[in-house]
Amino acid sequence: MDSNIKIEALIDNIERVLIGKRECVKLVIVGLIARGHVLIEDVPGVGKTTLARALAKSIDCSFQRIQFTPDLLPGDIIGISIFQQLSGQLLFKPGPIFASVILADEINRATPRTQSSLLEAMNDFQVSVDGTTHNLPNPFIVLATQNPTEFEGTYPLPESQLDRFLMRVKIGYPDLEQEMKILSSHSSSSPLDNLTPVLDAEDILGLQKAAEKVHIDKSLMEYILKIAAKTRESKYLELGISPRGCLNLFRASKALALVQKRKFCIPDDIKKLTLPVLLHRLITKNGRNLDVMQDAHEILLDILEELPIPE
Repeated sequence: MDSNIKIEALIDNIERVLIGKRECVKLVIVGLIARGHVLIEDVPGVGKTTLARALAKSIDCSFQRIQFTPDLLPGDIIGISIFQQLSGQLLFKPGPIFASVILADEINRATPRTQSSLLEAMNDFQVSVDGTTHNLPNPFIVLATQNPTEFEGTYPLPESQLDRFLMRVKIGYPDLEQEMKILSSHSSSSPLDNLTPVLDAEDILGLQKAAEKVHIDKSLMEYILKIAAKTRESKYLELGISPRGCLNLFRASKALALVQKRKFCIPDDIKKLTLPVLLHRLITKNGRNLDVMQDAHEILLDILEELPIPE
């Protein structure tokens, strides 16, 4: 089964559960293929957790759901060392982070200290406990859901945590026709209960290697760097795009090209991913809130409009 068939099978399988959100599903798969992590942000009830669970059930590999709450501790995620009296040694008991697909549900309901326990895992695919480093499974992806920070009982994610996410995705409300299909699909049982894997871990690793081989022209790499440079020069932004942000846009663009059944990138790949990959990394002069993020959205659109598209 070649890459195109595998990707289509994965998209179709997830769409059996998350109806009418094909483009959103594609973005999450781009994150998986680009070896990145995805933050799914929207109001309660639109399918954030469903999307994450559907992806996990579509891949035959280990899965753990971590419900983030204010009393959750770092050790509850990464694990703890237990002293063995007979041997006089510390025995490491792994936490739920040791799975290929992690659903960090309502991540912004935990304290910043607990949120930061994910930093090493998301960046280096490993965790360190009591001076010992433990490697995480391969593939490894964190799918985090969060409600908008204006909702009661939420903590804003620190900049360092946001920067570890390859992209931020919004699902949005379904239209009338899509919502009717959702109601019909739940007439007897939840479609999520009947979802079966269509790919395994080796398939995902193969897709990740295939994405690395996708060609991206030097002019497109310069296009990415020019977008980042414009954000750093903007008088409206306190913090522009870092080199990590450029690298993430580079990797995601190659993965999107593969999802779109191409072996090369085009400017539209970069333009389509600029907002999902870069928006959550920007800080305006007025900080972070819903209105300010809307301003940052407009700033990025203006930059894309201003820059000439590479031929």
